[in-house]
Amino acid sequence: MSTIALRGPVRVVVAQHRWALWLMGVLPVLVIAVLVGTWLWTEHVVDAFAASGCSAMHTTPDCGDTVDAYLDRQLWMQKVLAWSGLLMMVLPAFVGIFVAGPVIARELESGTYKLAWTQSVTPARWLAAKLAVPTVVTLASVSVLSAVCAWARTRENAIHEASPWYFRETYGSIGTVPLGYALCMLALGALAGLLLRRTVAAMVVTVLAYVPLVMVLNRLRDGLWPTVRLLGNDQAGGAGGGAWFTDWGMLTASGEAVRWTDCRGSGAAADPTACMRELGGVTGFRNYHPASHFWPLQLVETGILLALAALAVAVAFRVLRRRHG
Repeated sequence: MSTIALRGPVRVVVAQHRWALWLMGVLPVLVIAVLVGTWLWTEHVVDAFAASGCSAMHTTPDCGDTVDAYLDRQLWMQKVLAWSGLLMMVLPAFVGIFVAGPVIARELESGTYKLAWTQSVTPARWLAAKLAVPTVVTLASVSVLSAVCAWARTRENAIHEASPWYFRETYGSIGTVPLGYALCMLALGALAGLLLRRTVAAMVVTVLAYVPLVMVLNRLRDGLWPTVRLLGNDQAGGAGGGAWFTDWGMLTASGEAVRWTDCRGSGAAADPTACMRELGGVTGFRNYHPASHFWPLQLVETGILLALAALAVAVAFRVLRRRHG
């Protein structure tokens, strides 16, 4: 990353952390190479399977090698997509760790920040530069990674159904949510670094903050947008493809919902429908998110994450002003 056109504290930040910033810039290139390379490397297997007229469900002696190659390719692609999804889920934690420790806390712990502040750089401008550089790199890198993961899953779904869009490793690797998590952890990392002023402690606290953040939003995700309800005792296929069923049960004559969770324990779980009828259930219902709810859910969750990020940044500047004027 060239620092020729950069000036002041931004240039200093880039020079100090150029290797880490280079790594974040190279990471999307590596992921693109792996996903696109895997696809091109195995595309001939898909073409051969399609041209053979063979079926993966009914293998004949003449189709054995073709089907085996196709199934091996399918398994390999699933692993590549799973690893890419895992990368996207842990990447925000590493962004937060990087900002919390090397970018913020290490300078406060070592006292090197004083040199910058004695050279006509105000504390607020120093922190703004510390946040601006990793933010720009994160925006570019995570956006590209998310787009590539979405492309790979779309291509794979055209052949056979990959993991559904609402699975955590899928949902967290595509759309705008990965960017929201990365920016939120960047802001929380900066706040942790300013509050703790110790490199290792700030990094540990940032990781510990990421875990409950993910757990809470994963738990609340299905309620971030109103669900659609299917009524009737025979609901098969009514939701369409890609539906994410979130709740089911029965409605009483008065319209009160009796959920399957009301029939846990006491042997009722073996036949929840009979249990719900005993509790007054008359008509079955299922709540679900159709595939069209993907973007509303993504944007609401991203908005929550960006709001948390903005709050963390505001608190960080307030802490800086109170401690250093």
